[in-house]
Amino acid sequence: MHLRHLVLHDFRSWAQADLSLDRGPVVFVGPNGQGKTNLVEAVGYLATLGSHRVATDAPLVRQGADQAVIRARFGRDDREMLVECEISPAKANRVRVNRAPLPRPRELLGLVRTVLFAPEDLALVRGDPSERRRYLDELLVTRSPRFAGIRADYDRVLKQRNALLKSARHARGDALSTLDIWDGHIARVGGELLAGRLALVAELAPYVSAAYAAIAGLGTDASVAAGIAYESSVQPTDVHLTQGGPDSNLSTQGHPDTNLTLQSSPNSVAELTEAIAAALTRVRNDELDRGITLVGPHRDELRLRLGDTAAKGYASHGESWSFALALKLGAYDLLRADGVEPILILDDVFAELDSRRRAHLSTIAAAAEQSLITAAVSEDVPQSLAGMRFQVADGEVHQLG
Repeated sequence: MHLRHLVLHDFRSWAQADLSLDRGPVVFVGPNGQGKTNLVEAVGYLATLGSHRVATDAPLVRQGADQAVIRARFGRDDREMLVECEISPAKANRVRVNRAPLPRPRELLGLVRTVLFAPEDLALVRGDPSERRRYLDELLVTRSPRFAGIRADYDRVLKQRNALLKSARHARGDALSTLDIWDGHIARVGGELLAGRLALVAELAPYVSAAYAAIAGLGTDASVAAGIAYESSVQPTDVHLTQGGPDSNLSTQGHPDTNLTLQSSPNSVAELTEAIAAALTRVRNDELDRGITLVGPHRDELRLRLGDTAAKGYASHGESWSFALALKLGAYDLLRADGVEPILILDDVFAELDSRRRAHLSTIAAAAEQSLITAAVSEDVPQSLAGMRFQVADGEVHQLG
């Protein structure tokens, strides 16, 4: 997949932008604050319906405008796809694909595939568990768009169940019978989401390990190899589990030295639903005291390790950068293995990397069907990334050469 044409109206700092792009590396060079990141942010938005920089849509609309418009034409094999997205903070966003309106914007998810790496992604290693859950869920939805609905349903049920728990703290009578109903809802939807995440981590793990080894130049040194493992708020007492090896997918909160995984079964979603329901029963008194849901995918964690050591809190600055990059390149390789080459977006990252990491990343970017790269100065971008170059300054973008 590659971007052929991008038009922006009132998106971020751009009153208007109109660009035609080729395959291969496309580099946007300009001082900070001139809008080069806004260009690639718009492309990433079409893939995730969210920004890698802000949590809401309002900052994406240029000050004084009512809405922002992103119009992009993509090529895949011999086909073209036109995507038009209207971002309106005061009302529902609207999306059209090949001029046909989509009933819901989230139906766009999965049609545009990008992998974006930016300085903010250091939070994948050093930040809160929510950063790593978001990383997993965005990749999960890209590969299986139906999980967008599952995730939305889970968030809705979680919000309503938390509201009920808060009210039940003061009047537990009828609220308890209603809580049983919501337990069933959150266990069912949570079981689907958890099953998807577990399957994703199992597929993703070897790609992340290989990417980290290549970035860090480790060869076969297993003592510092990167690994990922999914840690659930479900405990062994909640469902029948069997012990796995060091690469098991499902470890349990409170048991950091034990890796556990569900027995292989075609009913794994049902087993996980049962496990969440049992866990909710186990912690109900604590939930009623605190007024929040204490068990479910929203409480889970993606554990990152280097050898036998947790990456968070122990990895050096360079190791943290390597791990964050490995997570994104692992996702990139997994999507490529699915048969659709994503657009690789590198937002102002070459200046943050040492020569070895920079060389490795530039090799991957040069081989991609299309890579969109931003940099403050041309010297930050390796010369091997020959392709289209644009200068971004003073609210305008001009092709160089």
